[in-house]
Amino acid sequence: MAPAVTEPQSQDDIHSSDPEGTQKGVQAQKAVITLNGLKGTEDGSESHKIGHSEGGVEPHNNMEVNNSVESRNGAGSNDDIEQYNGALPKNGIRNKLLEQVVRTPGRLPSPQPTHLSVAPPSVPRLLHEEGPGYVAPKFEGKELQMDQVMDQIEEKGFIPIDFVESETKWFYEELGIDDMYFQTESVDAIVNHILSLYAAKVAAYARDDKRLEIRLDKEAVDHAVYIDTSKPGISVIDGPRYEQRIDEKYIDGSMGSNSYRVETFRSASLLPREAEQQLRCYFVYKCHFSNPSPGPEETKLDVIGEKRFLQKATENTKEIYREVITNAVARTGPVIEMFEIEGSREKRLVVAYRQGSAMGIFSAMSDLYHYYGLTSSRKYVEQFSNGITVMSIYLRPLPQVDTTAKHPPIEASIHQIMKEVSLLYCVPQNKLQGHFAIGRLSLQETIYAHCVWVFVGHFLNRLGSEYTSLASMLDPNNSSHVEMLSKIKRRLRTETFTSDYILEIINKYPGLIRSLYLAFANTHYIQTRGEQDDFIPTLSYLRLKVDKVLDNSELETIISKIVSNEHDEMVMTAFRVFNAAVLKTNFYTPTKVALSFRLNPSFLPEAEYPQPLFGMFLVISSEFRGFHLRFRDIARGGIRIVKSRNREAYSINARSLFDENYNLANTQQRKNKDIPEGGSKGVILLDVHHQDKARVAFEKYIDSIMDLLLPPVSPGIKDPIVDLHGQEEILFMGPDENTADLVDWATEHARNRGAPWWKSFFTGKSPKLGGIPHDAYGMTTLSVREFVLGIYRKLHLDPSNVRKLQTGGPDGDLGSNEILLGNEKYTAIVDGSGVLVDPNGINREELVWLAKKRVMISQFNPSKLSPEGYRVLVDETDVKLPTGEVINNGMIFRNTFHLRCGKQFDLFVPCGGRPESIDLSTVSKLIFDGRSIIPYIVEGANLFITQDAKIRLEKAGCILFKDASANKGGVTSSSLEVLASLSFDDKGFEENMCIHEDGTAPPFYDAYVKEVQETIKRNAALEFEAIWREHQQTGLPRSTLSDTLSVAITKLDEELQNTELWKDSKLRRSVLHDALPKLLLEKVGLDTIIERVPDNYLRAIFGSYLASRFVYEFGSNPSQFAFFDFMSKRTAKLQS
Repeated sequence: MAPAVTEPQSQDDIHSSDPEGTQKGVQAQKAVITLNGLKGTEDGSESHKIGHSEGGVEPHNNMEVNNSVESRNGAGSNDDIEQYNGALPKNGIRNKLLEQVVRTPGRLPSPQPTHLSVAPPSVPRLLHEEGPGYVAPKFEGKELQMDQVMDQIEEKGFIPIDFVESETKWFYEELGIDDMYFQTESVDAIVNHILSLYAAKVAAYARDDKRLEIRLDKEAVDHAVYIDTSKPGISVIDGPRYEQRIDEKYIDGSMGSNSYRVETFRSASLLPREAEQQLRCYFVYKCHFSNPSPGPEETKLDVIGEKRFLQKATENTKEIYREVITNAVARTGPVIEMFEIEGSREKRLVVAYRQGSAMGIFSAMSDLYHYYGLTSSRKYVEQFSNGITVMSIYLRPLPQVDTTAKHPPIEASIHQIMKEVSLLYCVPQNKLQGHFAIGRLSLQETIYAHCVWVFVGHFLNRLGSEYTSLASMLDPNNSSHVEMLSKIKRRLRTETFTSDYILEIINKYPGLIRSLYLAFANTHYIQTRGEQDDFIPTLSYLRLKVDKVLDNSELETIISKIVSNEHDEMVMTAFRVFNAAVLKTNFYTPTKVALSFRLNPSFLPEAEYPQPLFGMFLVISSEFRGFHLRFRDIARGGIRIVKSRNREAYSINARSLFDENYNLANTQQRKNKDIPEGGSKGVILLDVHHQDKARVAFEKYIDSIMDLLLPPVSPGIKDPIVDLHGQEEILFMGPDENTADLVDWATEHARNRGAPWWKSFFTGKSPKLGGIPHDAYGMTTLSVREFVLGIYRKLHLDPSNVRKLQTGGPDGDLGSNEILLGNEKYTAIVDGSGVLVDPNGINREELVWLAKKRVMISQFNPSKLSPEGYRVLVDETDVKLPTGEVINNGMIFRNTFHLRCGKQFDLFVPCGGRPESIDLSTVSKLIFDGRSIIPYIVEGANLFITQDAKIRLEKAGCILFKDASANKGGVTSSSLEVLASLSFDDKGFEENMCIHEDGTAPPFYDAYVKEVQETIKRNAALEFEAIWREHQQTGLPRSTLSDTLSVAITKLDEELQNTELWKDSKLRRSVLHDALPKLLLEKVGLDTIIERVPDNYLRAIFGSYLASRFVYEFGSNPSQFAFFDFMSKRTAKLQS
């Protein structure tokens, strides 16, 4: 019989529940606890302090901790602490100390965007008021209304007359409902509520268990009321789930004038004949703001406050809210504050965050404090018109129950809750929430498992050794073999493991999750101050039996013994793969906005990913999941956001997310052959339920990656992280699909967080921040046009007679500039809105107008089409074309138009569209009688055509230039923008690269942009000529030659950077002088550039320039003497 997996030992901040009752004998285990600074004798006679040393208060990362659990004003008796004391078992393993952590020399804690405030013990933050901090205006007509209510109840005759007055007074006086409710509701509504409650009491007699269960809800246009039976400290996972409904219907969607505030409280008395049950009442009101549209930085409560809140809140409450809102406006993440209630053990937890950034957190908070044995007496959710939500929760220990054997005292647990709110904020409703709600797993364990579930979904659907064996037996040059293999790959990846199936398997093994999580935590959680760490002892220390941390081989053994079948073993083994791959994470930093993991990509199978990655980030939040992949240390690429029209589209996008990201980064790597940076790419996939959260997702993605890149700055310092990578990393990013308008925020945010590389962090930023916008200057289009013009030049074609098809319309960067720069005869354009066709040529003036306005073809004037022309929009059905054909569905027609084009086009330039729009299964539609029906294709859009489909088209006679060669203009522009930002100091950068407030550009800026444009055209022309020459000499497909040239350049580049040539000072300066922009040399000077630009970046410039110039001149397979000849010419130039 396989041994059972017992609960793992928690280490300070690692928690597990104990539903099976393994607490037996804890009371008998009295000892002195020194962990976390909790000190006490066996009899509990000494005072107990958490979070500071004996000698006095010791600030920790600018957070002063007031965790006193000594008896004060009746709060926290010695008995409470005595129950909590217990020596660490011999087989227990403490967390490693900070000094033992492997990390970059000099690396300190990363800065935090979130504000976590804990008061110092010497000056406790006490609330000197009684009650909830709200005073409802007195309802003068309350007595009269109560009389009217009783009259109506008597008339209805449902409640016996003798009980009418008692039931009515119970409702009015015992449930704690404030006057705002009675002033808002009509007499009829109140009568219905009282009758419903009485009916529930009557119905209880019909129940076998005789339990009184009351559930009542009323939803009006501008308010709602929910009343439910509630046992303190228990999350109910069945029933009406009113808190989840309030989240989904009111809080999550609150934005601007469509916002809702919530008040909820627990009745002071128990229900009749119930030892534990109370009533929980929820009141939801639509907000009415005095100023519904203030600036986002506005913090004055009288300007941003809701009218009811301003009317009811006490001055003390307003001051609290004013403080947290001011902090929330200045930060990306949540603000978390705690206040003690004078003369009570009750604590007031206040959390502020930006509207829409934490979906489902209201109900999830209940699960969190229930887990620690606490209940709430009152909760308030307030909305403010500047876009901030503030949640205020009054927490107290469970009533009349000795919880100390299972839970820490509230004086300790409140601080752990504060730390975990940030984790909850990242993923308020995780996929294993049910285990957390019932106490089977802790919040950290469930969110860890949720993250691994995401990881497994992307990397378990691999093809296996059978696929590799089959691929080796088939002929890659046989198109039928390749097509069959492609179909097998697609089917294997979609049918093996679905996300639901993976989750079903994970849910079966909570015990394994605990052990696997403990191994993860043992590596990545550290005590920042040794034995005096500020983390409280957690629930796991109360266990009589504590598991040891299992090593990898022990985990492998226990997984194989416990799992039911091979599939289960594969999924649970993937947890081990994840643990081994994580090099650093922000999982344990006390404040964060999303969870980020820097992974070692070596676990990827070489058969599927032949080009090894250098770096890999995985980012997870409730709104999205995302990757950032790069092929070299110094690498650059855009960040794109992928949206999904429906659940089916989301499933497809989720399955292909990593592969698409890998292929995009790989394309970028080949495209970046002329520049120092290697290829990288970031892809953010919005969750199916959060398609409107693009900005929120982008901000969380960027901020959480920065958590793993930055050393600390003040204010907002985090705890250190374990850095198994051990090297400083800098990422260079840029705009891509759906992120162009977010780049400025990322640049400013990097500056605000103290990143020394903020100027070069993002390219494509606005000119006022020194950016060179690709769309405004047509940077990407310039290189695409150079390949189009090259075809015309070589084949002596007249562009005005070339019939042109373009996907990606006049609303996009590449599409609009292609229209403006081109002079062909456009006969069809496909964009997001539909299809526009005119065999006689689309009206040029109207097209140019659309391109300058950046609008879709849906705004094209149909009257300017010829009789043979037509337009079909995606939302149209049953459209009859001039040919008589009827289009049943405009969306399908748009998606497949590029595959049904007949012989009416000479040139196809994809400037937009989803990756793999033409693959091996569809390319045959573009081939007729063995010949390509489109003679020339220049692929402007990334990955629009799969490589195997490109080769098929070229074999069929098509002259085709692929994306990695054709659209590299944007990356060249971005690289030169990065170079300028690294070469100038901050003052010089602002003077020479930033557009002035009046919109005028510095003279240097205008001249530099022109030099960038010329560089783009020169590099594109060099590559075009090299590919054309190589094809004529070898007959190999141009798509293959493009890759061959890229590989040759990047390989030689890396070799040159590590040769003795770099150490030759004269040669190094000569190459840099030729490679660097002339204007930059004149303005800054070579010596200053060498001093300011990082050495590894200069090496990359040196290697990429020499490698690209050599390969473009001598080809991808030069003679063994070619490089000697090439370098001899440079040496001779130096001596002359």
